[in-house]
Amino acid sequence: MASLKIIRKRITSVKSTQKITKAMKMVAAAKLRRAQEAAEAARPYADKITSLLRNVAARVEATSHPLLQQRPEQRHIDLVLVTADRGLCGGYNTNLIRKAETFVHEHGADKVRITVVGRRGFDYFKKRPVTVAEKYINLFRGPDSELAQRLATHLATEYAAERSDGVYVIYSHFRSPLVQVPTVQQILPIVAEEGAAKDTTDYLYEPSEAELLDRLLHRYITVMFLHAFLEAVASEHGARMTAMDSATSNASDMINRLTLEMNRARQAAITKELMEIIGGAEALKG
Repeated sequence: MASLKIIRKRITSVKSTQKITKAMKMVAAAKLRRAQEAAEAARPYADKITSLLRNVAARVEATSHPLLQQRPEQRHIDLVLVTADRGLCGGYNTNLIRKAETFVHEHGADKVRITVVGRRGFDYFKKRPVTVAEKYINLFRGPDSELAQRLATHLATEYAAERSDGVYVIYSHFRSPLVQVPTVQQILPIVAEEGAAKDTTDYLYEPSEAELLDRLLHRYITVMFLHAFLEAVASEHGARMTAMDSATSNASDMINRLTLEMNRARQAAITKELMEIIGGAEALKG
């Protein structure tokens, strides 16, 4: 059994750690509230613009715009992986990296080019035989609309120039603080919506149909990346809040066990001292 001094030091250390995890849980909870509201507010817009573009893709010829052209994924595929810059959020980063590993294995490491958003993903894939095209790490405020616009412009250009045969994003979809689902979403090419081509409604366009289509397509890509970022930020805060809550509870259990162990050690020490006193008194009587 450890000495009383060692047990007391361990209790003090665990209590200090518990204060930190409790504070981190409160910070994550405060950030989660705002991030969750932003993610939920963006979902209807993202769903609507996705439905709109799929409807448009079914109406027009694939040759009407380079971003609508579908081709076999024979050369390069661009994958955007959204992870966190920091840890202490349970299995959040691990699950995303595992999802990306599966994607790379299915499509071939020689074809996939990864753009990593978040240090954890970069630290993992920089040591693997996969092409890391770009990295965006140490984002103090997290990925934002500016980064979404930059990625959308670059990857749309790559696809239109036929230097890429597909654009995908892997992020964590937020359901609740306890549940975050790693998700693979195809950004390009846009898959036509089934049944949309049967609609014969005619439309008048202002500005021209070609100009409007070009604007919608680029807007769509930007919105998809921004939506992925918002979901990822909410998922990260939810995972961190849950992890820190679990760590705080575990610290309480450990403190209780150590306190019980300390009381037993103290009782054993007192009993030992009493036995020594009684033994000494018996020796004096003899």
